Amino acid sequence: MSQDLYLLSSLPDSEEMEVSFGPQHPATHGVLRVMVRLDGERILDAKPIIGYLHRGTEKLFETMHFNGCIPHTDRLDYTTAAANNQAFVGAVERLMGVTIPPRAAWIRMMLAEMQRLASHIIWLATHALDIGAMSPFFYTFQERESILDLFEEYCGARLTLNAMRVGGQPFDLPEGWLGRLRAFVDQLPARIAEWERLLTGNRIWKQRTVGVGVISAADAINWGLTGPPLRGSGVRWDVRKALPYDGYDEVEFEVPIGQNGDTYDRYLVRMEEMRQSLRILRQCLDRLPDGPVMAKVPKVLKPPKGEVYHSVEGPKGELGFYLVSDGSTQPYRLHVRPSSFINLQSLPELVRGGLVADLVAIIGTLDIVLGEIDR
Repeated sequence: MSQDLYLLSSLPDSEEMEVSFGPQHPATHGVLRVMVRLDGERILDAKPIIGYLHRGTEKLFETMHFNGCIPHTDRLDYTTAAANNQAFVGAVERLMGVTIPPRAAWIRMMLAEMQRLASHIIWLATHALDIGAMSPFFYTFQERESILDLFEEYCGARLTLNAMRVGGQPFDLPEGWLGRLRAFVDQLPARIAEWERLLTGNRIWKQRTVGVGVISAADAINWGLTGPPLRGSGVRWDVRKALPYDGYDEVEFEVPIGQNGDTYDRYLVRMEEMRQSLRILRQCLDRLPDGPVMAKVPKVLKPPKGEVYHSVEGPKGELGFYLVSDGSTQPYRLHVRPSSFINLQSLPELVRGGLVADLVAIIGTLDIVLGEIDR
């Protein structure tokens, strides 16, 4: 038993006990603490405890100009920086009534789908490692590094990208960048098939995931789940389809869904989403429009008084920004609708009745990042 999973109390005249899982445990994917009530190895109830990584990010947004907020969005979910940038600048542009050039919109779409791939790849690596499969961790990181190399070539950063601006993109694409992206897009399908050969039919993998963390479509909706956890329960909801932005209404792709709402289905949904991201990237490579990458916007941004909510389909689910402007150069109020935070609240429902080992698998299948949850 890990030193982070220790006995806190036992109830008199009962087989039940309360233990603390985390916050310093690698399988919690950050500084998450879960108070678990057990009867032997069987989970009776679980309570997520957060706040160990709180930095006051939403308050920091109110102290700086709008483009200055973008680096702070990188540090919410630090594995999905491009999606975070995209959601924030989209909210400001919507409030200002700015339409970005078509080339800028398609570059954003490319960066967002590359980020989805990178996020799903690191999810697969760490989720498999949590459950006991070490090989996928080594197999997957080579491809993630290729994506980060392309990010670095475009904007100079690999993780916290700061790759978008209100009104468009800070740079056009470097010479030869599209060719290198095309080579990566062409080779990744074979890698995804290789990862699936390791896991999809593996009987140990299926024993750890099939029928584990089951949630119905109705319950998933009631808990506010979005992203792969929602689609794994059979709900075909994707912000890119329902409320298209940045060119998504001009490309063709499918929204994969599961049937059983368990950990295995959520795995299958994410694997198919990677293939659909490649499908989108191929269309972007073939049809990327020419033209400028920045609209004409003032150097000092002063959105009109008002409020707006804008969301994107991030790798982990719906990521939204609610922005209130008082007409100054800084947000009056900015609230984040973080997908990891909302999805985490379903953890008690998912783990109740399962085993302690299932708790590890279910935290992994939610694909949470505490930087976004605590903010």
